[in-house]
Parts: sequence; C-alpha cells; structure tokens
Amino acid sequence: VQLQAYGGGLVQPGGSLRLSCAASGFTLDYYAVGWFRQAPGKEREGVSCLSASPGSTYYSDSVKGRFTISRDNAKNTVYLQMDGLKPEDTAVYYCAAEWDLNGSYYMCQHLNPNYWGQGTQVTVSS
Repeated sequence: VQLQAYGGGLVQPGGSLRLSCAASGFTLDYYAVGWFRQAPGKEREGVSCLSASPGSTYYSDSVKGRFTISRDNAKNTVYLQMDGLKPEDTAVYYCAAEWDLNGSYYMCQHLNPNYWGQGTQVTVSS
C-alpha cells in the first residue's frame, strides 16, 4: 500500500503548480483524500480534502479560491491544482487517504488518515 506524491518544485509568486498523488496496493474509491502541508517550524495543517462521494470538499481559508482538489478514480490518483501561489504556501506537501466515514472537513481537521504519502517540496520564491 503506497501513496506517491509528486509535482512539487520552485515557482515564482503568482505561478502555478499541479501536485499529483498516485495510490497503489488499494483503490481510492471509498476513501476520502486530502492534501496537507508543513512549513518549517509549523505544525502540519489540512489544506484541502475531498470525500469519496461527490459533494463534500474542504479548503482551508488560506487557499480557498486559489487551490483546487480533484480525483480520478479510474487512474487511482488525486490532484491539487495550485494557482496564485504565494511565498507563504512554501511547505512540504503530503497527500493522504482515509476510509470515508466522516467526510472531508473531518479528515482535514483531524490529520489522522489511514495512509500518508511521502512529501513533495513546494517553494514559492522570486
């Protein structure tokens, strides 16, 4: 069982990046999925989470309107489109999957998923 995150990098303020997270060894169909981030010296926080069934999506206030989470169950992959990036978005980003009993808000607030992916570094700097 593995979640493989990729797509991070260095981008200028105002730029865009698309993170991807591919699952292997299990199917994401019945899992809520999410992206979390941890900046140096700060606690890990929930950025965006998406329930297994349509209709439940959570974004933190700091990324609302700039980031978009999506999933492609046929490819067993989760995405995070990040637009309008700011220096304060700099962090290691982690994807995660949680058996969906409580929805996207719960997942992003409790940071206790069944599976974590390895992190991918996102650096926003000029």
